Amino acid sequence: MLKPIPNKERKIFLKQLEEQFDFSGILNYNFFINQDKKVFIFNKDLEIDFTKIRINSLGVYFANIEKEIRLTIEGSQLIGPSSNKNILEIEGEQLQDWIHGIDIETDKKLDGFVLIKNKNDFYGTGKYKDGKILNFIPKERRLKN
Repeated sequence: MLKPIPNKERKIFLKQLEEQFDFSGILNYNFFINQDKKVFIFNKDLEIDFTKIRINSLGVYFANIEKEIRLTIEGSQLIGPSSNKNILEIEGEQLQDWIHGIDIETDKKLDGFVLIKNKNDFYGTGKYKDGKILNFIPKERRLKN
């Protein structure tokens, strides 16, 4: 069931985004979380009485909270332009591998979850581990050929 994230926890969440990605933008949305630790965001003008209905998801699936924040593709597109840290710029064959769901190698030293960027576009997040970026694009969203 979806529950609003209290202001105190929302501030902690935004602080984590700042620490992980040096995010300095503004996210003027309602934040909700479900039992699987998935964070959803939607327009602040939308008012819903959650005491009368049970909702599992609403709006945009933004992130998953583990030990760190793992952003979805949409989450990376929202915070990427206002972030300055843990960003890996890829192109050509690496970009093709990434959108097909293949892990990519890098010589760059990064930490934890990394935003994947090509020119001005963001393609989600991967986890840096031993010189590789582990791909978290869901199978149903990967390119097939």
